[in-house]
Amino acid sequence: MKCVITGTGSYIPSKVATNEGFEQHSFYNEDGSPLSHENTVIIEKFKAITGISERRYIDNKLVTSEIAAFASEKAIKDANLDRETLDYIIVAHNYGDVKHGTHQSDTVPSLGSRVKHLLKIKNPNCVAYDVLFGCPGWVEGVIQAYAFMNAGMAKKCLIIGAEALSRVVDQHDRDSMIYSDGAGAVVLEASNDSNSGIIAHQSATFAYDEAHFIYFGESYNQELSDARKYIKMYGRKIYEFAITHVPNAMKECLDKANIPIEEVKKIFIHQANEKMDEAIIKRLYKLYGKEAPHDVMPMTIDKLGNSSVATVPTVYDLVLNGQLEGHHVSQGDIVLFASVGAGMNINAIVYRV
Repeated sequence: MKCVITGTGSYIPSKVATNEGFEQHSFYNEDGSPLSHENTVIIEKFKAITGISERRYIDNKLVTSEIAAFASEKAIKDANLDRETLDYIIVAHNYGDVKHGTHQSDTVPSLGSRVKHLLKIKNPNCVAYDVLFGCPGWVEGVIQAYAFMNAGMAKKCLIIGAEALSRVVDQHDRDSMIYSDGAGAVVLEASNDSNSGIIAHQSATFAYDEAHFIYFGESYNQELSDARKYIKMYGRKIYEFAITHVPNAMKECLDKANIPIEEVKKIFIHQANEKMDEAIIKRLYKLYGKEAPHDVMPMTIDKLGNSSVATVPTVYDLVLNGQLEGHHVSQGDIVLFASVGAGMNINAIVYRV
């Protein structure tokens, strides 16, 4: 039996936030002291490191579960699927529904239940739940669906990655420029007569020293009196962790699949940071004594930013639909999905299109 992606969909918000929009922000260090450089210099250095020139934010009236449903509708239509036949709906996110202008995350009911409600699915045997696994949540959701299918517990699953990070960023932290909003979804189906499908997967959690590399903390602006918490990270530690451990996990996955690196057509990696992703891919190929092909890694971070769990399914959907210039995949191609994020978690999937 093979587990095949039969439909994809994504939702890219229409609101564009350019780097220039941050020129009037007041940025501070972790200790509350102002950054020493002018904002134009800070933004220029940020662009050079991350590759981000703009990002997307959702409309004020929307929340994460709603954009998850938008992407899901597209994936269901693409798969030509009767939604009432879905066995599982798995929603990967990290912050729940945070309404515009509020400080509280809402996760009851789960986003999985909310998406099922928005999709108007009546079948009670369609089980909906959430995955909290940092940025690798969508990839882990696909791995869970694959496990259900191999155990005979499911035949059709909808796996979604959705996030509205614009609702949980500290505007006084320069890292706030990294984050964006979006959603991506796939339909995964069990098949006995397909050559496509998942070949191997790999997951790991490093939490002894690394658990709090990404965390929730107070604003760097110490003049603020509220106790609201925001997404925070130790960027240098994350970079060093990622370039050390992610290539090894990807290699373990490829070796488990018995697939030579030369057969990999594309690597759909979490759009976290352009320089970091480039370093990861370079180190992966170096483990095989090879040079990375210049076109092996489709990137969307320059225009879409880092939308956490949504980045991998979004870039895959864009490439499949010919919407990312210079990149395409064909039936039979080997691709690699990979992600790293809070936990610290790592995962990878080898997949034949």
